[in-house]
Amino acid sequence: MAAIDCGTNSIRLLVADLPDPSAGAQAPLVDLSRRMEIVRLGQGVDRTGRLAPEAIERTRVALVDYATEIEKLGAERVRMCATSASRDASNAADFRAMVEQTLGVAPEVVTGDEEARLSFTGAVRGLPADAEPPYLVVDIGGGSTEFVVGTRETGVRAAVSMDIGCVRMTERHLHGDPPGPDEVAAAQADIAAAVDRALATVPGREAATLVGLAGSVTTVVAIAQGLRAYDPTRIHHARVSYEQVAAVTADLLSKSSEQRLAIPVMHPGRADVIGAGALVLRVIMERAGMSSVVASEHDILDGICYSML
Repeated sequence: MAAIDCGTNSIRLLVADLPDPSAGAQAPLVDLSRRMEIVRLGQGVDRTGRLAPEAIERTRVALVDYATEIEKLGAERVRMCATSASRDASNAADFRAMVEQTLGVAPEVVTGDEEARLSFTGAVRGLPADAEPPYLVVDIGGGSTEFVVGTRETGVRAAVSMDIGCVRMTERHLHGDPPGPDEVAAAQADIAAAVDRALATVPGREAATLVGLAGSVTTVVAIAQGLRAYDPTRIHHARVSYEQVAAVTADLLSKSSEQRLAIPVMHPGRADVIGAGALVLRVIMERAGMSSVVASEHDILDGICYSML
């Protein structure tokens, strides 16, 4: 099966086989291909309410490549979910028409609640034994962040999506390079207000383990570990402390985009927005009272695959 997740900042592909039934209920999918391209579909959406033509074209180019990969690997089922940017855009019909023509299937513009549930399903399967339930899963995207609380056994207890993604917060507040103290303070206040609203809806402060998803989290964790190259096997299920997250966040916000680009694990398409993403993670940990976060490389893509069973 093939899953595509088209968010505000990136578009990602997972082509996978089901695990052998003898591997157990918590066995992960068997990855055949897992890819990511930064297309910044949500460029300017917070300001204009529309998808930029050049952003749609960048996404089309990536989808052409993905369609070739899907055909080559012989995926029998394909599902594409589009999230925050395409929920917000007034010209979403243009995006939908492009996807149908390029991929042969229509994109599903999922609600924030469905996005949260798919992310939770993908993230909690196969968590290590020291990750105690209940879990607070946070998926920090480009346009929004999803908060989900639940357990493997009982599923999702509550979920909510808030408009505090790394691209949105950068475009709204962090205009300097590096951003000034007043800009960081404004972003922090905006994020904190949204996190508090989220935690009034989902009982995140009652969770035993914080699980963090998506590129902002995995990049912060990679930096905290001192990795010299991005290594998903080292990042997946790694646990880092609040103090480490706070130190990485402060360092990123003090650097220019050019200086962030020099960090060995930094994807070039993430350097301008990683400061805001790290800040979202830090504020979530503060407001939820979490002393550490467990990173997961398995997320909404895996959840989309499981949803096709």
